Amino acid sequence: MLNKIYCERRIAGNLLDSSKEKSLFLFGPRQTGKTSLLKKLFPVAPFYNLLLSDVFFRLSQRPQLIREEVFAGKIDHGKPIIIDEIQKLPVLLDEVHYLIEEKGCRFILTGSSSRKLRRGGANLLGGRAWTRQLFPLVSCEINGFDLSRVLNFGAIPSVYYSSSPREDLEWYAGNYLKEEIQEERLVRKIENFSRFLQSAALYSAQLINFSNVASDSGIPARTVAEYFSILEETLIGNLLPAFTKTHYRKAVTTGKFYFFDVGVANFLAGRENIRPKTELYGHVLEQFIFTEIKAFLHYSRDARVLSFWRSKSGYEVDFMIGDETAIEVKSADLVTEKHCAGLKAISQDLTLKRKVIVSLDSLPRRIGDIHVFPVDVFLKMLWAGKF
Repeated sequence: MLNKIYCERRIAGNLLDSSKEKSLFLFGPRQTGKTSLLKKLFPVAPFYNLLLSDVFFRLSQRPQLIREEVFAGKIDHGKPIIIDEIQKLPVLLDEVHYLIEEKGCRFILTGSSSRKLRRGGANLLGGRAWTRQLFPLVSCEINGFDLSRVLNFGAIPSVYYSSSPREDLEWYAGNYLKEEIQEERLVRKIENFSRFLQSAALYSAQLINFSNVASDSGIPARTVAEYFSILEETLIGNLLPAFTKTHYRKAVTTGKFYFFDVGVANFLAGRENIRPKTELYGHVLEQFIFTEIKAFLHYSRDARVLSFWRSKSGYEVDFMIGDETAIEVKSADLVTEKHCAGLKAISQDLTLKRKVIVSLDSLPRRIGDIHVFPVDVFLKMLWAGKF
């Protein structure tokens, strides 16, 4: 077991401040640490964990119990009331709505999926709650951050710190299929969805092509499209849109799909022993940088759109932050002019504030107006808000 000492979760301050103003939905994939974080931030707050069978049974039989128990506790308006895994019992949202509106209570409602709430027509509180998302651990949260470990096993806390991370990833994938997909009846045939997951992981960080995934998994393309939407709504994956504001070089419009964690993607795709100086290493490094930028933008409440750019002639930039920062990821340990082609191509259309290559170079340097940063330097600059 690794030393499990890491700095505060980046979102902690935001949750503390936001919860003083308004109720919150806190969504995040399973095992990202929602429950542990809230218990640490709000140790004496009323806490209803719907994963506990006795709590679930009591409230499912009599949802108004939560109102009665809150009243009996004489409502401490300085503390939020926490309901963990709210999608397990959406009917409670009517009680939550009443307590917010009539009694001024504030809630933090966690969940690993908003799909069941939306599809079931649940009361989503009509703007009475802000939405926040918790991601797996990010580099600035980990004491002694180990890039190789993250690229192989990901950054789900229980996996990153595990002495048997591969086994824990297997458990995680099985638990996702069982609890999020099978028990919630999100698909008709779990075996089809399981085959789809493997194919989707193999195509992670590539342009979405429903026909190719359908062919590989033996599932109709229309069903594949629905399955991708399930991955998004259960927070297992993210669609990265194409940047299309270039005119000199016409851009593709098809998006890319990334899994929320490189370890989960690796396990589903059957990838192991990912090492530098291989094509696979560069592929996984790009996925990891995506997860870091995505988490940074959310935690910082940064409204700029994260996208990628690819011209129809084949030039590409891995990530665009808004229309001002272009980031290319290379697994080379010595970036040269040939690695700058995509950034130079998009520069013919846009006046960019920053052009960055993230690489395995040992020291930062510049190639013309393009900054080359080692991975560790880039990550520190990212979380310091330099981009």
